[in-house]
Amino acid sequence: MPKLSKRVDTFTDSVIRRMTRISDAREGSINLSQGFPDFDPPQVLLDALAKMASGGEQHQYSITFGSENLRKCIAAKYSPRFGYDIDPESEIVVTCGSTEAMMAAMMTVCDPGDKVIVFSPFYENYGADAILSGAEPIYVPLNPPEFDFDKQALEAAFQEGVKAIIVCNPSNPCGKVFTREELTYILSLAEKYDAFVITDEVYEHIVFAPYTHIAAASLPGGRERVITCNSLSKTFSITGWRLGFLIAPPAVAENVKKVHDFLTVGAPAPLQEAACAAYGLGQDYYDELGAMYAKKRQIFMDGLDSIGLKHTAPQGSYFILVDISDFLAKPKFQGWTDLQFCEWMIEEVGVAAVPGSSFFREPINHLIRLHFARSEDSLREAIDRLGKLSAYLQMD
Repeated sequence: MPKLSKRVDTFTDSVIRRMTRISDAREGSINLSQGFPDFDPPQVLLDALAKMASGGEQHQYSITFGSENLRKCIAAKYSPRFGYDIDPESEIVVTCGSTEAMMAAMMTVCDPGDKVIVFSPFYENYGADAILSGAEPIYVPLNPPEFDFDKQALEAAFQEGVKAIIVCNPSNPCGKVFTREELTYILSLAEKYDAFVITDEVYEHIVFAPYTHIAAASLPGGRERVITCNSLSKTFSITGWRLGFLIAPPAVAENVKKVHDFLTVGAPAPLQEAACAAYGLGQDYYDELGAMYAKKRQIFMDGLDSIGLKHTAPQGSYFILVDISDFLAKPKFQGWTDLQFCEWMIEEVGVAAVPGSSFFREPINHLIRLHFARSEDSLREAIDRLGKLSAYLQMD
């Protein structure tokens, strides 16, 4: 058999999705690993989908870079947020989820050998995206508990001659929400060293007071340098629809269209048309979404506190990092990796998590990631099950 490409040896399959498969194989397990809701999307979307199912042309190819209707809806929503009129023809590309948006952006701006800054911890796709596009990731740590960054360390990374920096805001997995001052500083470095800023803003509407989400593209210089990747998945609870989009300067977007065309041709046509209904929802919807997740966050954190589990307090997104150091210090778990602990937890506790080591460049082995995008009943059941862990903290 001929040798396979060297690039496939440089990264693994998704640990997040692997944990979901393990969880699914264990009957009755509560999956708090892969971040998707267990509740329905807004009824207006379900109604629109049912209507599209009986259509004709909607079941055939759409325009490769996105249906005209959906692009106009996206432009109408984000033009006020960004502070300028977004052209739906020249600045928007609809993709198969934000995953493809990020991949297409990376392949558009990076040549083999280019360098890309990635904050650590990071969503696991970013490292693989860099490798698949031929780029070399350079990691800059986010420092707990606030997960801020060292300005000198970041500029030192830019000085290596980077082509782009990836900013996930709010951040998966740590829930960091970048401040206006931080984003302005990042943009100033990008301008100084002539680099792109590629943002992942899929959790933009899941932010907890007093924090606020600021679109990097809305800041001075952002329109010319920021490539915004986003999706409908988290905001409208439709992760399976695989609808994402990218907003970028015309010269960038025009070339992203070419990459996107040969990667996937286009996103699902009937789902694009149905998704337009979501953009008819008013500000009340986003306010209620934020309030709903704030309540879930509090329920989950209170539950973890009652068990005695140390954890982060996310500023945004629906992820929490739990510290398992006290468990790993016990004789029963000594020598275990975080992956082994997560696999054991599925079997013995019935709750699935993601080993934190999959998110860090640093040798982190004492954290696991859980999410709270579940119904309140599911969250309370998960807390009841996690309560079994308290007995192991008492063991010698």
